[in-house]
Amino acid sequence: MSRSLLCLGVVLTVGAAGFAGDIAQPAERSAERGRDAVRGRPALNPPVCAAEVLDNIWKRWGLADKPADFARALRERYGLHEAPYDNGVLPMGLHQAPGLFGKGISTDCLMCHAGSVAGRTIIGMGNSTMDIDGLLGDLLAGIPRPGVARMSYVRGTIDPVSPAAFLMSLRDAELNLGRPVPFDTFKDVCSRPPAWWQLKKKQTRDWTGAVDARAARLDMINLLSPFNSGPFVRKQEGVFADIHAFVLSVEPPKYPFPIDGKRAERGQALFAENCARCHGTYGATWTYPNKIVPLDKLGTDPLLAETFSEQNMKHYNNSWFARELSADGKPYLISDTRGYQAPPLDGIWATAPYFHNASAPTVYHVLNSKARPKVFTRSYETREEDYDPVNLGCKVTALQKPPSGELSDYERHKIYDTSLPGRGNGGHPFGDELSDDERYAVIEYLKTL
Repeated sequence: MSRSLLCLGVVLTVGAAGFAGDIAQPAERSAERGRDAVRGRPALNPPVCAAEVLDNIWKRWGLADKPADFARALRERYGLHEAPYDNGVLPMGLHQAPGLFGKGISTDCLMCHAGSVAGRTIIGMGNSTMDIDGLLGDLLAGIPRPGVARMSYVRGTIDPVSPAAFLMSLRDAELNLGRPVPFDTFKDVCSRPPAWWQLKKKQTRDWTGAVDARAARLDMINLLSPFNSGPFVRKQEGVFADIHAFVLSVEPPKYPFPIDGKRAERGQALFAENCARCHGTYGATWTYPNKIVPLDKLGTDPLLAETFSEQNMKHYNNSWFARELSADGKPYLISDTRGYQAPPLDGIWATAPYFHNASAPTVYHVLNSKARPKVFTRSYETREEDYDPVNLGCKVTALQKPPSGELSDYERHKIYDTSLPGRGNGGHPFGDELSDDERYAVIEYLKTL
């Protein structure tokens, strides 16, 4: 159902210490307040765990002693990143939150929607390295979790569907906790968090274009922890309006390395001929067609687009979330598009791996379907030496075969196997007719966006 921009509030169905208190909301939207809100200021969800649980998480790694530089080890273990703001010793995406028994640790928007690439931290890019399921599994070790609470199947992706559907199933139309209602859940859903800066160009949002880009209540699904009451959730609409304003203020990052101007000029002409009809044009007089490409034409993995069940959409569209009105008085309803929206490509250099499910490591692989590796891994470091400026994306190591059953979940999450459900890397054949010289010219042009 929901293709939420903010992916983490949904995990707070278990292991939470509790949260209380209402926060008054100002009437005017503020991107500055939204900048604080995406960092968990104010904290709107209860803690995932007590602070000491995080401090002792290293015991889950099979170590005899706590690492000397625990903060760095924590980031590297779970694909998290150093915060470019005052966050104590915590990485981006984690913050302190009040609970019934004192301060605990909670997650926020920047767990999924900020990261590092080529040695640079960027707010608003999808976190391509996170092992969110591994992190939550270790934080909640020994605490039973609902089967639908699995957040990811491979590093750098999330399942934004089934955990959200589970939380919605516990609420009535006014978001009050009550008798569970039927909701469909799914396995193997893999989604790469889209870049925030794309939203300002869009009329419809997220990978499937299932709802109006102006809809802000949709993201409030992340507040549906059983420890948050319906009235409390509804009262936070102003905070999410601020978050929406901040998301719309985020600008794409500039490519940080040299660009071959002549090759880029040639690539611009090739792009206009082969790519612009779906992905738009760029510059001062840019255009964006907001085109949703049907599954049978696009050919990329269909699973994410096929998770729009009739009963899930009906329940959402009858709920308080869907009563948010546009300027012309129409509600923002979710619809089943059965396709994927061709995104704007501003800042594309920073958004690898590609496709909605992160199955194409570089832009070169996007433009050459025959070259895509079937099984691959990477270091999950984000230094300059881990970036591929030639093919534009992630340096990867192709593997000869899928991982054996003897691997731990932690090691298995590092391997992308495109033969598995939800992780297919077929489709998007639209660059296959180009020569390699033409592909690299297009890539050079994309570096300028």
